[in-house]
Amino acid sequence: MSLKIAVAGASGRMGRELLSAVHHDATAQLHAALDRAGNAFIGQDAGLLIGAPNGVLIQDDPAQALQGCDVLIDFTRPEATLQHLALCRELGVKLVIGTTGFSTEQKQLIRQAADDVSIMMAPNMSVGVNVMLKLLQQAALALKDGYDIEIVEMHHRHKVDAPSGTALRLGEVIAETLGRDLQQDAIYGREGVTGERNPRTIGFATLRGGDVVGDHTVVFAGIGERIEISHKASSRATFAQGALRAAHYLASKTNGLYDMQDVLSGA
Repeated sequence: MSLKIAVAGASGRMGRELLSAVHHDATAQLHAALDRAGNAFIGQDAGLLIGAPNGVLIQDDPAQALQGCDVLIDFTRPEATLQHLALCRELGVKLVIGTTGFSTEQKQLIRQAADDVSIMMAPNMSVGVNVMLKLLQQAALALKDGYDIEIVEMHHRHKVDAPSGTALRLGEVIAETLGRDLQQDAIYGREGVTGERNPRTIGFATLRGGDVVGDHTVVFAGIGERIEISHKASSRATFAQGALRAAHYLASKTNGLYDMQDVLSGA
């Protein structure tokens, strides 16, 4: 039986990639396509966005759209995702969250909802980035003394949150590995006379411009050498494929909060 999937933000850049991924997956079917009220594509065939009409009309009523759905994939904005979260919890619909920019309080709401429905949440769903996270654990342990850590990320001009969710996750993994608290040790900007660098800090630099899909580099800078671990995404298709893989993973889960490490390990 095909997995019935709904896509939120269907007309957006990521939404179209998700529509294409579902269209090419023989074990999944597009159950619904959602977008915000007032969007110009409301009422149109979602398949037209990818050149493959499918009869599924884009709609702005998530309560109606999610009836009978198995999994919702959501890469929208925190406020919209939380609205969808409440409906998924009520209707028993599983949820794949690629949205970033959640506050601590909003993340807690997601954790609470996972008591009743299965949720996979990750700031980056590419296989490459999740391999990078494993490499950073090894690097952080080996380079914990005498190396300064800086994280540089660049995204397209339309991205609204900074640093990116992926950059923050990279920092969290490094901090956790080193027994540090990222909230205390992160530096998100430098200007003026800042004084010498505190060796415990983890620095973040954010660049925005053009149509960059997503570049992330972690720098371990020591005396006489510098190690850089980078990931560069050239297409959103890699995120869509990861999200679809996550949707299939959730099919066997009744509740709980998972991340891409769980998906890739099959745990």
